[in-house]
Amino acid sequence: MNDIIVIGGGLAGLVSAIALRKAGYQVIVIEKKTYPFHRVCGEYISNEVKPYLVKNNLFPDHLAPTQINQFWLTANSGNKAVIPLRMGAFGISRYALDLHLYQQAKAIGVEFHLKETVSEVIYNNQGFDITTLGGKELQAKFVIGAFGKRSVIDKKLNRNFIQRKSPYIGVKYHIKTEFPNDVIALHNFSEGYCGLSKIEGDRYNLCYLSHQKNLRTQENISEMEENILWQNPHLKSIFQNSDFLFDRPEVINEISFEKKHPIENHILMAGDAAGLITPLCGNGMAMAIHAGKILSDILINNDLKNRELIENTYLFAWEKMFRNRLWTGKKIQHLFGSPTLSNFAVSLAKYTRPIASFMIEKTHGKPF
Repeated sequence: MNDIIVIGGGLAGLVSAIALRKAGYQVIVIEKKTYPFHRVCGEYISNEVKPYLVKNNLFPDHLAPTQINQFWLTANSGNKAVIPLRMGAFGISRYALDLHLYQQAKAIGVEFHLKETVSEVIYNNQGFDITTLGGKELQAKFVIGAFGKRSVIDKKLNRNFIQRKSPYIGVKYHIKTEFPNDVIALHNFSEGYCGLSKIEGDRYNLCYLSHQKNLRTQENISEMEENILWQNPHLKSIFQNSDFLFDRPEVINEISFEKKHPIENHILMAGDAAGLITPLCGNGMAMAIHAGKILSDILINNDLKNRELIENTYLFAWEKMFRNRLWTGKKIQHLFGSPTLSNFAVSLAKYTRPIASFMIEKTHGKPF
């Protein structure tokens, strides 16, 4: 019987695994891929997480993350608003950050089972029985579900959000381009929006969310980009004047922003598995790190005892920290993707800056 098994080696899973291992617990992380690898992600992290990462020697100084201080918002028409980011942020790729945290976890004794996909998680009164597609059978007192936006386990658990098809797809590239280092931009297009910001080195992350009907009306992703995204002159310029570094884009289908429950069948969910914020500024990375911290603190403070108390405490803490942020993000999302509404949102941001700053702050947390 292991102490804790973490399913998924993303930010929430790695942060919680490191904290729990430092506290003396036996921790196993099961990850279906091998590090390093790319994920469809905004690759922007607000500075709310920086004190925690620095305090725990997890901030990747050696990678020289890009410091971000401005937010640009553009409408399909090209109308643009410039908004200062009071807290600031840093840009870093998941390829580099996840590898860094994985190496930190390995160095302190976290056990990893890579290239393994969990196929079954069964709870009994003593803990959990976990089975992988590769035939491994493991047991643990507690299981943390940090397996991202969609997984086999979501289907096995018959979670509510998985029953409803989502119309959104996510597409990501790394590019080399001419663009300010300290800016994150959100460019609207019909039925979608695209983020652009600098990461480590001389690269930029370009990641967009689009309604699937955009793709259905075109032959392929490239044609969709040219015929739909390029209607925004800023996006047209970026696509025409940049060096695209991937052989093909990273793509994920059916991204769901439906409400999720942070605990399912006694599995403690963290990161996107617990709730996915609309990618207005890509702040899901900060939420994942914070969730990993909150969950590990609760498990440590209760010494893995009294499951009911741990679950109730985590549910209350998660709802208190993230529920309003997710709700606000979902409401603000309605202003984007429509030519008329996005132009209204940009004009609102340009001429009533306090409102724009307030909206941004409502999708971000406080430093911890």
